[in-house]
Amino acid sequence: MENNLNICKACGNDSFATGQLGHSSFTTDSNVRPIGSLIASGSPLILSFCKNCGEVTSLKVAKPEKFK
Repeated sequence: MENNLNICKACGNDSFATGQLGHSSFTTDSNVRPIGSLIASGSPLILSFCKNCGEVTSLKVAKPEKFK
C-alpha cells in the first residue's frame, strides 16, 4: 500500500511503502507482546517508510485487540 500524502522529513521524497515486522505464526521472535508475558503470541508491527531513504514515518500494532 502506498501513501503519497506525506513528505519524508529526512530526504523530501513523497513515495512511501508499508511493511510488516514480525508475523502471526507460532514463532513470536519479532512480535510485540504484553510486558511480562513470555508465552503470548502478541502482534506484528506495521511500518510506513520512505521508499527513497528508508526513514520510518509510522509504527502501528497490527492486532491491538491482543492487548485487551
